[in-house]
Amino acid sequence: MSEQLLIADVRPYGEGDAVDLLVVDGVITEIGTDLSADGVERVDGHGGVLLPGFVDLHTHLREPGREDTETIETGSAAAALGGYTAVFAMANTDPVADSAVLTDHVWARGQKVGLVDVHPVGAVTVGLEGTHLAELGAMADGVAQVKMFSDDGKCVHDPLLMRRALEYASGLGVLIAQHAEEPRLTVGAIAHEGPTAARLGLAGWPRSAEESIVARDAILARDAGARVHICHASTAGTVELLRWAKAQGIAITAEVTPHHLLLDDSRLQTYDAVNKVNPPLRESSDCVALRQALVDGVIDCVATDHAPHAEQDKCCEFAQARPGMLGLQTALSVIAATVVGPDGLDWRGVARVLSERPAEIVGLPDQGRPIAVGEPANLTVVDPDAEWTVSRSALASLSANTPFDTMTLPARVVATVLRGRVTALDGQVRYR
Repeated sequence: MSEQLLIADVRPYGEGDAVDLLVVDGVITEIGTDLSADGVERVDGHGGVLLPGFVDLHTHLREPGREDTETIETGSAAAALGGYTAVFAMANTDPVADSAVLTDHVWARGQKVGLVDVHPVGAVTVGLEGTHLAELGAMADGVAQVKMFSDDGKCVHDPLLMRRALEYASGLGVLIAQHAEEPRLTVGAIAHEGPTAARLGLAGWPRSAEESIVARDAILARDAGARVHICHASTAGTVELLRWAKAQGIAITAEVTPHHLLLDDSRLQTYDAVNKVNPPLRESSDCVALRQALVDGVIDCVATDHAPHAEQDKCCEFAQARPGMLGLQTALSVIAATVVGPDGLDWRGVARVLSERPAEIVGLPDQGRPIAVGEPANLTVVDPDAEWTVSRSALASLSANTPFDTMTLPARVVATVLRGRVTALDGQVRYR
């Protein structure tokens, strides 16, 4: 017997009149008005916006090794509630995901949970130590078919090693994602280098630490004929370097986090380590430049860098706290608050930066697809008129380190559908 779902009263991309969609065995089979079918599960969108399911290129799920802070199951739940149908889990676990054994394990766990497609990110170097390349080919050819590699949390700072990684990746048809941080410029650094850090007595983290690696890797990618992806772009200078590199025809892409679009280093006044993140919150002028770059397409997509941490890793002296913030359940709302509007993105633009472009960057054939008959039903229903107040205790993550706690944000995910199966509805996770 076929599995069927009726998604009623939704506006694809927020355009035109509301329609209904009939989904059979995970595929959209009909789009029209007043559709009906006997015995079919029904999701009522109440005139909301229908978008392709979101794809997050940068998530930390902490499993294996730190299951006290997050698991693949709890992270998948947060992702589904945030409108995501696919996430990429970074390799800086314990042990590091630097072999096919580990990456295949992460893939299998994600499939067992079944709320989102959890794609493991393989490490570029063994143990994230930056000295020897990991087995990129074995991971790419494994069960998980790893599509992206990154030492995120650390920079592949050796230029020769980075060049070799890009060359190997080009031959394998996979992507290298770089955590752009020149480590010799950030020794002891804990906050953006600027007036706020100076006033608060916090060691400064210069923009040049990021920008020097972005420039270097753009040139390395050019010479290797390879693709490179820049993780969590955070400065106005990075925007200009990306603009230059793309104008040269260099195959470079970049992501920006929701928190770097909305928050700046003025948040550090209280020394609350919930605001400590890597790269650090920059100045308001950087936020403005990043927003415009996302609207213009200079920055390709939004990625959450969802980074759960235990209470003891955040409730301590600012310098000793672990960097990172939650992001999966608040991403859509932060995007709506910062870049959706007459001079920014419309809902089709939101689909571009949250769904279509990230899926294209890593080559996911069934994600970020057009909303049309014959396409896979990986979908998200959004109420664009909703307002909600973030409560750290109400989030699905095992951790509570959200900087958005008590903020009232616009727009909310109503439902998430993965291959025709509802995984989240009205704030509740729906398991198989």
